Amino acid sequence: MKRFILGGGPDRNGRIRLEGNDYHYLVRVRRLAPGEVFPALLPGGGEVLVRVLSTGGGTLTGDCLPAKPAAAAQGSAPAGAGLPPIILFQALPKSEKMDLIVRQAAEGGLTEVVPFGSEFSIPKIRGPEGQKGARCARWERIVREARQQSGSSVATSVRPPLDIDALFAYWEELKRTRPGALGILFHHLPLEQASLHGYLDKDPEIVALAVGPEGGFSPAEAGRFLAAGFKPLTIGNSVLRTETAALYGAAAIRIILLEKNSWEIRHPRRGNG
Repeated sequence: MKRFILGGGPDRNGRIRLEGNDYHYLVRVRRLAPGEVFPALLPGGGEVLVRVLSTGGGTLTGDCLPAKPAAAAQGSAPAGAGLPPIILFQALPKSEKMDLIVRQAAEGGLTEVVPFGSEFSIPKIRGPEGQKGARCARWERIVREARQQSGSSVATSVRPPLDIDALFAYWEELKRTRPGALGILFHHLPLEQASLHGYLDKDPEIVALAVGPEGGFSPAEAGRFLAAGFKPLTIGNSVLRTETAALYGAAAIRIILLEKNSWEIRHPRRGNG
């Protein structure tokens, strides 16, 4: 279900006031009028219903009312509840491709996107902090728009770009805090040691998917990921674009985890000899 994402919480009277782009979207695009109600998410993740009181003077004023999630009302958990966090380690591609990857990650319910510079990345992470801040602010806007369009309840975050040493330091931190962390290296070479089902059968606490830039990972980078405990994965014989690989790999992981109760690994029978 589509839910508007509020930039701030209500005041002590339970009232919100929305202006600027939020006003334009709700009043000019969605044509909301006084008396109408729309579902919304608070910054902390709570759900509310907003009853529109007025839309004059370029400000939408509304009352926040308690909302009971539809899934809870039907006695079932929301889709994706209980899944481990899925993080995308994305080597920096060209800017327009990175924007698309961020949008698709937010729509797909990924927990976090971690951009990083790799050997074959065309964009470099060097530059003034202001430029990095502007890029991150754009990604935050993209995430918000994507979540509102898709209805995802996962608050996808995007980290500022890291160099590859900082990326592996972050991975080691994840492994310390989540001993059951699973790293998957999406690689174009047939290095796989097991199927994706086999990797995910071990109930990982968190899943990190590493995807290379337009030129893929160098042999040295691939070796470094494997040495850090990542499991190699190749799906089919096609060489995918980086933006396709990110979507393809993340979707495969999420679908397998969502349907985990309906499949099982069949191990080959051992011979009698």
